[in-house]
Amino acid sequence: MSVLVFADASEGKFKKTAFEVVSYGKKVSEQLGTDIVVLTINASDTSLLYTYGAEKVLSVSNDSLKTFNAKQYASTITEVATAEKATVVILDSSINGLYVAPIVSVNLEAGYASNTVDVPSNTNPFTIKRKAFSNKAFSNTVISSDIKVIGLAKNSYGVHENVVQGITQTFEPAIVDSAVLSEKVERVSGQVTIADADIVVSAGRGLKGPENWEMIEELATVLGAATACSKPVSDLGWRPHSEHVGQTGKPVASNLYIAIGISGAIQHLAGINASKVKVVVNSDPEAPFFRAADYGIVGDAFEVVPKLIEKLKAFKLA
Repeated sequence: MSVLVFADASEGKFKKTAFEVVSYGKKVSEQLGTDIVVLTINASDTSLLYTYGAEKVLSVSNDSLKTFNAKQYASTITEVATAEKATVVILDSSINGLYVAPIVSVNLEAGYASNTVDVPSNTNPFTIKRKAFSNKAFSNTVISSDIKVIGLAKNSYGVHENVVQGITQTFEPAIVDSAVLSEKVERVSGQVTIADADIVVSAGRGLKGPENWEMIEELATVLGAATACSKPVSDLGWRPHSEHVGQTGKPVASNLYIAIGISGAIQHLAGINASKVKVVVNSDPEAPFFRAADYGIVGDAFEVVPKLIEKLKAFKLA
């Protein structure tokens, strides 16, 4: 009996979410009085996971899995879960995680709870707290199946050090055929991605045109943040669709979300509600975003943002 955690890696390096799911899995294993097993695929330094409680790491190294494929990843996770007699399987709730987890759930005939935000409040019956209604509420969900699959929401549990003397073993899965073949993968380099960012600087039509995005990019650079935009901006072609955040775009669960010149339509708010601190800059004091913001600045973005950049640069030099 064990708790199995899938710690995702990108180009061999673990994301922060990998350490978060391991931290979470360690706590769940303690609640259940069982062992924790962590699965990695093509990760370069699995010993990093020992810091967060990974007692046993199963390392898969296979060229067939270098490009993400939901069916093949799910098959590998299922195979390990079966071999390790896992009663709980934990993944993150990233885009990849949301693809893989339902397939794992079907393979294992397990109940699946996505967007989980806390450890089980009760283990009998197994009760888990989840986000609901586009992050506007929470629900307490009971999973009654013998095996449970949990998708942990980003930045909900946190990263907690729990150093152990872990071991790493190799695992060779049976790679299944897939109907999907990736011919080319294009990745943005040298930039912080929305999925990994602790800080996101986002802007909307209040910027008036794509030629004014330089100051948004400069602010993001100063803060070490990712850049994002509202749906109308990506629809107009001012910014790439990969930067569109909101209910129909990418969800954001950053520690700090700065919205500049975005009115705050309900679809946009639904996608960023999970962010911990929201700062809004808008010239319209009646903009809906102010009702959701932790901090608000009523002012012209072309005056406020340059001053903010100036002050941040001075602060960093102090």
